[in-house]
Amino acid sequence: MDEHSTPEVPIDRVAEQRALLRLRHSAALTNLMVERTDLRGVHALADTIDDAIRWSA
Repeated sequence: MDEHSTPEVPIDRVAEQRALLRLRHSAALTNLMVERTDLRGVHALADTIDDAIRWSA
């Protein structure tokens, strides 16, 4: 492969993959926080994401 060539990946496809990954990560974090309430307060970002998901439901 030439150093100047790039793989032909549509930007829409990459954006869709990133969105799906973000959704999957958020769902897994929410499930973890439901199962392990003792983790609340350990990591501020995890608490923020969990709260945001709960408020949007």
